[in-house]
Amino acid sequence: MTKTLVKPRTKVTTKTQRPPLYKVILLNDDYTPREFVVQVLKAVFRMNADQAYRVMMTAHIKGACVIAVYTRDVAETKAKEATELGKQKGYPLFFTTEPEE
Repeated sequence: MTKTLVKPRTKVTTKTQRPPLYKVILLNDDYTPREFVVQVLKAVFRMNADQAYRVMMTAHIKGACVIAVYTRDVAETKAKEATELGKQKGYPLFFTTEPEE
């Protein structure tokens, strides 16, 4: 009598992993006018006037404020765009990104 070798069928499933998220952070400076910061937040981050004012004041009081969380490419693009708007007007306005934990 011959033995038959039986192998279980294995099904390979691939799991897609979510991309890592990055925070966009507004850093406070003492030279950029508050109204200009609010304009940039409204233009780049699509905030309404109240949200933009609260974010600006939080950064003013605490020194920095997390604005939003995006995938890396989007976060870096928005931070760069907002920083460039400040540079065009001659302000030291600065936005940065860092990985979300």
